[in-house]
Amino acid sequence: MSEQNSGPDHGEDPAPDESAPEVEEGRPRRGRELAGALLNGLSLGVLLLILALGVVTIALPALVGGAPLSVLTGSMRPHLPPGTLVVVKPVPVEEIAVGDVITFQIESGRPAVATHRVVGRSVTSAGEVRFTTQGDANDTPDPEPVRPVQIRGEVWYAIPYLGWVNQALDGQTRSWAIPALAGALFVYAAWTVG
Repeated sequence: MSEQNSGPDHGEDPAPDESAPEVEEGRPRRGRELAGALLNGLSLGVLLLILALGVVTIALPALVGGAPLSVLTGSMRPHLPPGTLVVVKPVPVEEIAVGDVITFQIESGRPAVATHRVVGRSVTSAGEVRFTTQGDANDTPDPEPVRPVQIRGEVWYAIPYLGWVNQALDGQTRSWAIPALAGALFVYAAWTVG
Protein backbone atom coordinates (compact mmCIF):
# COMPACT_ATOMS: atom_id res chain seq x y z
CA MET A 1 0.00 0.00 0.00
CA SER A 2 1.34 3.30 -0.90
CA GLU A 3 0.93 6.35 1.18
CA GLN A 4 0.40 9.77 -0.41
CA ASN A 5 2.08 12.82 0.92
CA SER A 6 -0.46 15.45 1.70
CA GLY A 7 1.57 18.51 2.47
CA PRO A 8 4.21 20.10 4.59
CA ASP A 9 4.14 17.46 7.26
CA HIS A 10 5.97 15.14 4.93
CA GLY A 11 8.71 17.52 3.83
CA GLU A 12 7.20 18.76 0.54
CA ASP A 13 6.34 22.34 -0.34
CA PRO A 14 2.67 23.02 -0.91
CA ALA A 15 1.57 23.97 -4.43
CA PRO A 16 1.50 27.74 -4.89
CA ASP A 17 -1.89 29.37 -4.58
CA GLU A 18 -2.66 30.69 -8.09
CA SER A 19 -5.39 33.00 -6.80
CA ALA A 20 -3.11 34.97 -4.50
CA PRO A 21 -2.69 38.55 -5.80
CA GLU A 22 0.71 39.94 -6.67
CA VAL A 23 1.33 42.66 -4.17
CA GLU A 24 4.93 43.72 -4.08
CA GLU A 25 5.98 42.75 -7.61
CA GLY A 26 2.88 44.15 -9.32
CA ARG A 27 2.98 47.73 -8.09
CA PRO A 28 6.16 48.88 -9.81
CA ARG A 29 5.20 47.09 -13.02
CA ARG A 30 1.74 48.68 -13.05
CA GLY A 31 3.30 52.09 -12.39
CA ARG A 32 5.66 51.67 -15.36
CA GLU A 33 2.78 50.50 -17.55
CA LEU A 34 0.69 53.49 -16.50
CA ALA A 35 3.58 55.90 -17.14
CA GLY A 36 4.18 54.29 -20.54
CA ALA A 37 0.50 54.56 -21.45
CA LEU A 38 0.43 58.22 -20.37
CA LEU A 39 3.58 58.95 -22.40
CA ASN A 40 2.12 57.22 -25.45
CA GLY A 41 -1.13 59.15 -25.06
CA LEU A 42 0.74 62.43 -24.68
CA SER A 43 2.90 61.66 -27.71
CA LEU A 44 -0.16 60.83 -29.78
CA GLY A 45 -1.85 64.03 -28.60
CA VAL A 46 1.15 66.16 -29.58
CA LEU A 47 1.37 64.43 -32.96
CA LEU A 48 -2.34 65.00 -33.63
CA LEU A 49 -2.05 68.64 -32.54
CA ILE A 50 0.83 69.24 -34.92
CA LEU A 51 -1.01 67.50 -37.75
CA ALA A 52 -4.11 69.61 -37.05
CA LEU A 53 -2.00 72.78 -37.07
CA GLY A 54 -0.51 71.69 -40.39
CA VAL A 55 -3.99 71.25 -41.82
CA VAL A 56 -5.30 74.65 -40.65
CA THR A 57 -2.15 76.60 -41.50
CA ILE A 58 -1.00 74.92 -44.72
CA ALA A 59 -3.53 72.52 -46.26
CA LEU A 60 -6.77 74.52 -45.87
CA PRO A 61 -5.29 77.80 -47.15
CA ALA A 62 -3.78 75.94 -50.12
CA LEU A 63 -7.16 74.37 -50.96
CA VAL A 64 -8.87 77.76 -51.29
CA GLY A 65 -5.94 79.63 -52.85
CA GLY A 66 -5.32 81.52 -49.63
CA ALA A 67 -2.25 82.27 -47.59
CA PRO A 68 -1.19 82.34 -43.93
CA LEU A 69 0.21 85.73 -42.86
CA SER A 70 1.53 87.10 -39.58
CA VAL A 71 0.16 90.19 -37.87
CA LEU A 72 3.19 92.33 -36.99
CA THR A 73 1.68 95.55 -35.64
CA GLY A 74 -0.93 96.48 -33.07
CA SER A 75 -3.25 98.32 -35.47
CA MET A 76 -5.91 95.58 -35.21
CA ARG A 77 -5.89 95.18 -31.42
CA PRO A 78 -7.66 93.66 -29.58
CA HIS A 79 -9.19 91.42 -32.27
CA LEU A 80 -5.90 90.60 -34.04
CA PRO A 81 -2.92 91.45 -31.80
CA PRO A 82 0.69 91.12 -32.97
CA GLY A 83 1.74 87.49 -33.28
CA THR A 84 -1.61 86.32 -34.62
CA LEU A 85 -1.59 84.14 -37.72
CA VAL A 86 -4.33 85.19 -40.13
CA VAL A 87 -5.40 83.02 -43.02
CA VAL A 88 -6.71 85.05 -45.91
CA LYS A 89 -8.66 83.67 -48.85
CA PRO A 90 -9.49 85.36 -52.13
CA VAL A 91 -13.03 86.72 -52.45
CA PRO A 92 -14.77 88.54 -55.27
CA VAL A 93 -14.68 92.31 -54.77
CA GLU A 94 -18.48 92.41 -54.97
CA GLU A 95 -18.69 90.30 -51.78
CA ILE A 96 -16.52 92.59 -49.64
CA ALA A 97 -18.70 94.65 -47.34
CA VAL A 98 -18.25 97.25 -44.63
CA GLY A 99 -17.10 95.44 -41.48
CA ASP A 100 -15.07 92.76 -43.30
CA VAL A 101 -11.35 92.47 -42.50
CA ILE A 102 -9.20 92.39 -45.63
CA THR A 103 -5.51 92.05 -46.39
CA PHE A 104 -4.24 94.38 -49.10
CA GLN A 105 -1.04 95.67 -50.61
CA ILE A 106 -0.13 98.97 -49.01
CA GLU A 107 1.15 100.12 -52.41
CA SER A 108 -0.11 98.44 -55.54
CA GLY A 109 2.42 95.95 -56.90
CA ARG A 110 4.57 95.97 -53.74
CA PRO A 111 4.88 92.95 -51.41
CA ALA A 112 4.14 94.80 -48.13
CA VAL A 113 0.59 94.20 -46.94
CA ALA A 114 -1.74 95.41 -44.21
CA THR A 115 -4.77 93.78 -42.64
CA HIS A 116 -7.48 96.28 -41.72
CA ARG A 117 -11.26 96.51 -41.47
CA VAL A 118 -13.35 97.96 -44.29
CA VAL A 119 -15.09 101.07 -42.93
CA GLY A 120 -16.35 102.47 -46.21
CA ARG A 121 -17.07 101.45 -49.78
CA SER A 122 -17.41 103.85 -52.69
CA VAL A 123 -17.50 103.83 -56.47
CA THR A 124 -15.50 106.28 -58.56
CA SER A 125 -16.97 108.19 -61.51
CA ALA A 126 -15.21 105.64 -63.73
CA GLY A 127 -17.13 102.85 -61.98
CA GLU A 128 -14.21 101.41 -59.96
CA VAL A 129 -14.92 100.26 -56.40
CA ARG A 130 -12.70 101.74 -53.68
CA PHE A 131 -12.50 100.65 -50.05
CA THR A 132 -11.77 102.84 -47.06
CA THR A 133 -9.96 100.81 -44.40
CA GLN A 134 -8.94 101.40 -40.81
CA GLY A 135 -7.19 99.42 -38.12
CA ASP A 136 -9.44 98.67 -35.14
CA ALA A 137 -6.93 100.36 -32.81
CA ASN A 138 -6.38 103.37 -35.09
CA ASP A 139 -8.19 106.69 -34.57
CA THR A 140 -8.45 107.57 -38.26
CA PRO A 141 -8.95 105.69 -41.53
CA ASP A 142 -5.99 104.79 -43.71
CA PRO A 143 -4.93 107.76 -45.89
CA GLU A 144 -5.38 106.07 -49.27
CA PRO A 145 -8.41 104.11 -50.46
CA VAL A 146 -7.77 100.50 -51.44
CA ARG A 147 -8.33 99.52 -55.07
CA PRO A 148 -9.49 95.99 -55.99
CA VAL A 149 -6.14 95.17 -57.60
CA GLN A 150 -4.45 95.64 -54.20
CA ILE A 151 -6.65 93.18 -52.30
CA ARG A 152 -5.02 89.84 -51.43
CA GLY A 153 -8.09 88.46 -49.70
CA GLU A 154 -10.45 88.52 -46.75
CA VAL A 155 -9.45 87.19 -43.34
CA TRP A 156 -10.98 83.71 -43.15
CA TYR A 157 -9.78 82.77 -39.65
CA ALA A 158 -7.04 83.65 -37.18
CA ILE A 159 -4.90 81.68 -34.72
CA PRO A 160 -3.34 83.59 -31.79
CA TYR A 161 0.45 83.42 -31.25
CA LEU A 162 1.12 81.21 -34.28
CA GLY A 163 2.14 84.26 -36.29
CA TRP A 164 5.38 84.48 -34.30
CA VAL A 165 6.26 80.94 -35.38
CA ASN A 166 5.30 81.73 -38.97
CA GLN A 167 7.50 84.83 -38.87
CA ALA A 168 10.46 82.94 -37.39
CA LEU A 169 10.25 80.27 -40.08
CA ASP A 170 11.03 82.13 -43.26
CA GLY A 171 10.55 80.37 -46.60
CA GLN A 172 14.02 78.81 -46.70
CA THR A 173 13.88 77.54 -43.10
CA ARG A 174 10.28 76.35 -43.50
CA SER A 175 11.23 74.19 -46.50
CA TRP A 176 13.39 71.90 -44.35
CA ALA A 177 12.16 72.52 -40.77
CA ILE A 178 8.55 71.39 -41.21
CA PRO A 179 9.38 68.08 -42.97
CA ALA A 180 12.17 67.42 -40.44
CA LEU A 181 9.84 68.04 -37.49
CA ALA A 182 7.11 65.87 -38.99
CA GLY A 183 9.59 63.07 -39.70
CA ALA A 184 11.01 63.24 -36.18
CA LEU A 185 7.52 63.04 -34.70
CA PHE A 186 6.64 60.00 -36.82
CA VAL A 187 9.89 58.25 -35.83
CA TYR A 188 9.19 59.03 -32.17
CA ALA A 189 5.62 57.79 -32.48
CA ALA A 190 6.77 54.54 -34.13
CA TRP A 191 9.41 54.05 -31.41
CA THR A 192 6.95 54.56 -28.55
CA VAL A 193 4.26 52.32 -30.08
CA GLY A 194 6.71 49.58 -31.12
